[in-house]
Amino acid sequence: MTFSDFRHQYLVRFWSPIPALMALGVASAYYFAITHTFWAVTGEFTRWGGQIVRLFGANPDQWTYFKLIGLQGSVFTRVDGVMIIGMFLGALCTTLWANNFQLRQPISKRRVAQGLVGGIIAGFGARLAMGCNLAAFFTGIPMFSLHAWAFMLTTVAGAWVGVKLCLLPFLRTPLRVKAKASPLFADPTALKRRAALQSKLGLLVAALAIAFAAWRFDTSAVLGLAVVFGLFFGGVIERAQICFTSAARDLWTTGRTKIAYGILLGMIVACFGTFGAIALGVAPKIYWMGPNAVIGGFLFGIGIVLAGGCETGWMYRAMEGQVHFWVVGIGNVIGGTLLAYWWDELGGALATPYPKVNLLEALGPNTALLFSVAGLSLGLLLVYLNSRRFIVNRSVAA
Repeated sequence: MTFSDFRHQYLVRFWSPIPALMALGVASAYYFAITHTFWAVTGEFTRWGGQIVRLFGANPDQWTYFKLIGLQGSVFTRVDGVMIIGMFLGALCTTLWANNFQLRQPISKRRVAQGLVGGIIAGFGARLAMGCNLAAFFTGIPMFSLHAWAFMLTTVAGAWVGVKLCLLPFLRTPLRVKAKASPLFADPTALKRRAALQSKLGLLVAALAIAFAAWRFDTSAVLGLAVVFGLFFGGVIERAQICFTSAARDLWTTGRTKIAYGILLGMIVACFGTFGAIALGVAPKIYWMGPNAVIGGFLFGIGIVLAGGCETGWMYRAMEGQVHFWVVGIGNVIGGTLLAYWWDELGGALATPYPKVNLLEALGPNTALLFSVAGLSLGLLLVYLNSRRFIVNRSVAA
């Protein structure tokens, strides 16, 4: 195989989501075993919001929410912080190597506003439930925290509501994007130069990522490894176009199953890896099984459909140059920060009075593992049966 063939096969073509998500499930379990935390992003985005409001004279260090999740250090000294930087760099690398970076902006200003509002709702809901499509879903269920099951189910329900809202006349705006035109790249020769330039820029970003990882390794092996895992996470989600919004939305609109299958299979794989890490002494992350998980998941489901992308989805799309998803990301930070500000009122009523249910303790280790795998397998069956509904409908229409 020539380098040109290799590049086309693995760097230009998108990857199948099912093996990609299973690989992410394995990697998330190793990440937990090494860093003693789960693959998560919205908690760190909320910390960014806290540090921003600090610049305007607020004192977020005294907010109860930040006492719970921590606001010490900086993005360069927190495990979540350096991992997220790695995710952005990894997604940017693969985008450039695939010649897929181009500034693209929505034609409709209403669509931008919808992205901001959806991002705020999703960020608020995610932090109310103490996680997003990662910490309270993809890595939350393998952590054997009961709240993650409530979050997953209500996210799917919220996505249905989000689909219905998006069909309302005032929200049915064009989804087309307008690429920034450049006469420099108007002919085939210029397009080849563009591809060569992006490939070189991808190598430059990779070199910067390696230097950043080495710098963090010099401080802490855990921080350095967090950067490496982030590079892997970001590169894989971009190449496989992993977006939990697409999976949830497709359940109600098209019946497509690949990403949903991949998510469920990835979680099954992660259950076994996380189970092993916990057996070796790593403490699982367990959160309150209260109305916060139900309401948070429902809001999150609505928000990601309105915004057009979940946390992983907007991150890699932003690195592809899609301006709309920069706005969604800003909305996520705002939403998480608002929840942190109002946590005393909301958390005290909806979360902290309720128990943190660790299924490993409630059911016993082996039963909890069996329950989780069986529940996710049932999810696979339900996704399949749901897809058959669309096949029947299409057959009748024909």
